[in-house]
Amino acid sequence: MMPRRLAVLLALLLSSSAFAEAPDLATIARAQGTPEILGLKMVWLSPWGDVAKSHPWRNIIVHQTEGPAGSARYGAQEQHKNPTRRGVMVWVETDGTVYWAVADGLVPTHGDGGNRNDNKYIDNRTTYRQVVGNNSIGVEFAGNYPDVAKAPTEAQIAAWRVLVKVLRARYKIPLERVYAHNWIDFKDARYCEGCALATMAREWGE
Repeated sequence: MMPRRLAVLLALLLSSSAFAEAPDLATIARAQGTPEILGLKMVWLSPWGDVAKSHPWRNIIVHQTEGPAGSARYGAQEQHKNPTRRGVMVWVETDGTVYWAVADGLVPTHGDGGNRNDNKYIDNRTTYRQVVGNNSIGVEFAGNYPDVAKAPTEAQIAAWRVLVKVLRARYKIPLERVYAHNWIDFKDARYCEGCALATMAREWGE
C-alpha cells in the first residue's frame, strides 16, 4: 500500500501538471469550434472558424437594445438566420448568457458610420468615419426596456469582464479600440448607449 505522504505528493504533482497544461484565455480565444470559456455561458449559434481567415476586425462597439429581458436570444437567432441584417455578431442576455450569432468571417450591419465629430465623449479625430460596422465587432446588451437609462445587470457585467478579453485576444484589438456606440455615433439623447460598459472595459485594463 502506498504511504500516505507519497500518495499526497503524487496527487499534487498530477494536479500541478494538469494546471500547467490547461490552456490560458489567449489560447482558448484563438481556437476553433465551440470551446468552453471559464466564466462565460456561451450559446454557439455559429462556431468559431479559423481566426486567421476571419474578417479583419479592428474595433469593438458596445451596443444596448431597448428589448426586454429575453430579447437577446431572439435577436441572436434572427441574426443567425440573416447574418448581414441590421444587428451584431454577439448578443448578451440579462442573465449573462452570451449568444455568438454570426460567423466571424461575415459582417453584420451595425453602427451609423462613425458620424460623431463633436468630441463630446472622446477625441473623435481617430473615430470619425473610421470606426464603422465593417471593421468593428458589435456586442449587443439586451434588457433596457422600458427604461433606456437602466444599467446593465450584474450578470451582464460579469460576462462582459470575460467576453471583452476574449474578443480582444482573438482579434488582437487594443484596449483603446473598445468604444461605446454613443462615443462614435449620434444616438438617443435620453441616455449614453454602451458608455458604462465601454468605460468599465477600459478601466479594467489588460
